[in-house]
Amino acid sequence: MSILKRDEWPEVGELVIATVDRILEYGAYVRLDEYDKEGLLHISEISSSWIKNIRDHVREGQKVVLKVLRVDPEKNHIDLSLRRVTKRERTEKMLLWKKGKKAESLLRSASKALGITFEEIYEKAGALIEKEFGDIYEGLERAVREGSEALTRIGVPKRIAEVITETAKERIKISMVKVKGILTITSMKPDGILHIKKALLNAKNIDKPANAEINIYVMAAPKYSIEISADDYKKAEGLLKKAAEAAINYIKETGGQGAFSRS
Repeated sequence: MSILKRDEWPEVGELVIATVDRILEYGAYVRLDEYDKEGLLHISEISSSWIKNIRDHVREGQKVVLKVLRVDPEKNHIDLSLRRVTKRERTEKMLLWKKGKKAESLLRSASKALGITFEEIYEKAGALIEKEFGDIYEGLERAVREGSEALTRIGVPKRIAEVITETAKERIKISMVKVKGILTITSMKPDGILHIKKALLNAKNIDKPANAEINIYVMAAPKYSIEISADDYKKAEGLLKKAAEAAINYIKETGGQGAFSRS
């Protein structure tokens, strides 16, 4: 979804963010925040129950999530519904909208730092990010995780990518997830303790993203807890499997035994 206001018309069935402009007896006129258009929210589409006072349900200046019912470009008319939007749809759409606004704010800050216009940074970076990642905020999160290379490899000029990434890192905090497992390793060799230590070190030193962490704790020999912190579950699960395999493969190669289970 573009963070720039669009001139085209929304599609029937689309969820849109709108600001209530004025309220009349038969409904409310709203401005579509993502489009340069006005729409009508008829009183019959505000609530499924009987309405005594429209202002008990909507008020001027309020942001609402609405569903597009009808679009008539010739008459310059859009019919909208509030009552046909589910709670989940409202929550997800509003979250997406807020992320879009934050992405716009970040790009504006970066454009000022670079001394260029917002339109120029959108053309040279925003549009490319949007095309590659689906929406700009997702691309900015990727830049926070992977660095400016996540933007330069899709064609964003290096200097612009660097400033955008630094700006994003200051204002986007990537939430981390943790996964754990139990590693059981034994070695009956005379120098078995050294092999066990090396096996655990192999697990801890696997290749991983810069923002991922691997921690290993002694539970009660021969059991060791492996804890992986990463920015998403799929990545964390992959690292957990990789770390366990690194330890088990080494201990077996040196004549020991190893097993892994999720905790």
